[in-house]
Amino acid sequence: MKISVFKKIQETRKVLSFKNFKPMIAIIAGSGLGKISSQFNVRKVIKYSKVPYFPKATAPGHAGELLLSSYNNIDFLIFNGRFHYYEGHSAQDVIYPLRVMKLLGIKTLVLTAAVGALNKKYNIGDIVVLKDQINFTGDSPLIGPNFEEFGERFPNMKNVYDYSLRKKALSIAKNLNIKAKEGIYFAVSGPAYETLAEIKAYRMLGGDVVGMSVVYEATAAAHMKFNTLGLAYVSNMAAAISDKSLIHSEVLKTGEKVSGNLAKIIKCIISFASKKGER
Repeated sequence: MKISVFKKIQETRKVLSFKNFKPMIAIIAGSGLGKISSQFNVRKVIKYSKVPYFPKATAPGHAGELLLSSYNNIDFLIFNGRFHYYEGHSAQDVIYPLRVMKLLGIKTLVLTAAVGALNKKYNIGDIVVLKDQINFTGDSPLIGPNFEEFGERFPNMKNVYDYSLRKKALSIAKNLNIKAKEGIYFAVSGPAYETLAEIKAYRMLGGDVVGMSVVYEATAAAHMKFNTLGLAYVSNMAAAISDKSLIHSEVLKTGEKVSGNLAKIIKCIISFASKKGER
């Protein structure tokens, strides 16, 4: 079983390997953030449906396409849409693209996502630089046979979100007059939004924002020793904080509004991460 899975990953890698394209950075665009790509030079678009062994992306606001992109002569990948546990994918399916990234030579991963605010000091449209996470989904992408090709059996999660990337992102946001905070991501399986009692519990447990993605990807990234940056945007206030009903279409609208600010931060991070990777 281990060999067949690894062979699948190798086959996918071959399809996505291009002679004059050598990315070291990958970006996963979350809900409503597909327009980030308009800020970069997109050299080639590959539909997920054309990539061997990629799951199918079904969540609204996730285009399901891989963009071979460049900025300032730096090659990088944009995954326009991600896979979610609530879509029926296994935790291992969710992180399959990250395994492929490893074989493609990716060193730095930027995760973006829409989140609900648990912290009452946050506002809709705020950027949240993730400093840690709480996995409350009840699952892990590392359960099952360990792939020594990717990492050790018991990975260290102390610095799952790279300290230097976090501080750089906050500094960039400050210089650009973009509202940004540092917070803890509380992950649930979804797809139902949280009850009032759950929101109260999540806040007591230390969460600043809540979402239905990110943690599996961040865990796999830590396993493979990627330098990972988490950039979330507050799409809504959690149910216990606001009386307004939660509607996914509103999440997507907020994503479109903040995508420009996220792109500005990401541009600077690409240059910073590229230099960091060369050291």
